[in-house]
Amino acid sequence: MVRKFTYIFFSLAILFIFDINTVLAQENVYENLLKEEVEVLNPVYKPVIGVGTGVLNYIGEVHNNIHNSVVGRQNTGYKIDVTTFIDNKNRYFNANFYLLLGNLNGNERNYTDPNRNLNFSTDIYDFGINVIYNFGHFISKKSLITPFIGLGLEDFQFNSKTDLHDSQGRKYYYWTDGTIRDIDQSLAGTQTSNILHRDYTYETDIKDLKRFGLSNYSQNALAIPIDLGLKFNISSRMYMKLGTSLHYTFTDNIDGVSYEGKERTGNKMNDMFTYSYVSFHFDLFSSPKTVTFEKLFADVDFDYAMFEDEDNDMVFDPVDKCPHTPFGVEVDSTGCPLDADKDGVPDYLDKQPHSNPNAIVDENGIEISPDHLALALDTAQAIKREDVEAYLQTILGAAKYYKKHGSVTIPEKFKALDTNHDGYISYEELLKTINDYFDFKNNMSNKDIGELTDFFFTQ
Repeated sequence: MVRKFTYIFFSLAILFIFDINTVLAQENVYENLLKEEVEVLNPVYKPVIGVGTGVLNYIGEVHNNIHNSVVGRQNTGYKIDVTTFIDNKNRYFNANFYLLLGNLNGNERNYTDPNRNLNFSTDIYDFGINVIYNFGHFISKKSLITPFIGLGLEDFQFNSKTDLHDSQGRKYYYWTDGTIRDIDQSLAGTQTSNILHRDYTYETDIKDLKRFGLSNYSQNALAIPIDLGLKFNISSRMYMKLGTSLHYTFTDNIDGVSYEGKERTGNKMNDMFTYSYVSFHFDLFSSPKTVTFEKLFADVDFDYAMFEDEDNDMVFDPVDKCPHTPFGVEVDSTGCPLDADKDGVPDYLDKQPHSNPNAIVDENGIEISPDHLALALDTAQAIKREDVEAYLQTILGAAKYYKKHGSVTIPEKFKALDTNHDGYISYEELLKTINDYFDFKNNMSNKDIGELTDFFFTQ
């Protein structure tokens, strides 16, 4: 019972949605006739605001033993940027001003050399500008996905700290057996040692330690970012970026190990880091790409030749099947003279207007008696050559006034339009239906009007 009720409910819901969509579609057709969308030739482009998040990964002497760009919660980075076009005409280049915040860290572990167990963590503040190229020379601006590449300059600030003690102030000593204890391994056997566990609280400033003979170095440096990725156009006002950037810094002291160190010497390459991100950008202030104008009247093209009526019978020439009807003669919806008894002779020429059904008549609409017809067809009495034409006119002459209609059946949905029930959609009936459609007096759709017009010309 529940399943049956559910089926009925969803069926009614689908029908309701379909009806709503049909009504809205009809309304949109009418509304679109009174609207015109025009492309703005010279839109004004304003800065675009972007926000994003991603993963920071440090590249230097002290690094994580697990080489993964996603190591711990502390590697998350956040970026806010403002983008504007450098060349408003072609829009191939953007200038991007940004602020990047996050954390870099490294945790080195070595079981053979206790002096190579270093760690550090630093918050970073990175403000810079880069120029982005969107390959507009090769890829259309209307493409949904476009690559980009960028190069810039930034001011990079850091404040590196290291984790040397646990929460009780006991210093870490790394032993070759892989443990961390509270005394140096050289004192093993002379003092009791206790195993410690790192708390990953970076409490000591590396710069203040002056280890490896390093001191008085700046924690502010320039860096060069190289950026590349893909841009996804979501709408005219919004797009998304997936990318990564490599930041080459002009310092080798972020992790506290430098090639200038005395006790431990690092390599001569400066420290670097990467930022892999996803960001969303919103164009809130630029001019719209297109403008929609509201019109007082719909632009409908009329062919005035369609409304000519040469014989003044109130049936327009394009659909008048009897175009030269004498003036004042009453006609039907096709423009042909009325023929009440359907004998093929129009009423205004019919001298016997009420002939029997299917009777054979002459050109005046008068019935031909069977005896006269039999006599005319009697081969014993040959018809003179000069009388052949008169005979044929007697038997067949009225056919030139007869035009058979209704040979094509009117579709069911259009039968109500045949107001005089003559089995034929006349031009007046077609024109009235179209006028009612534009005056919102019927429920016909644009598609129905097209089908009705096609049927009218196939009758």
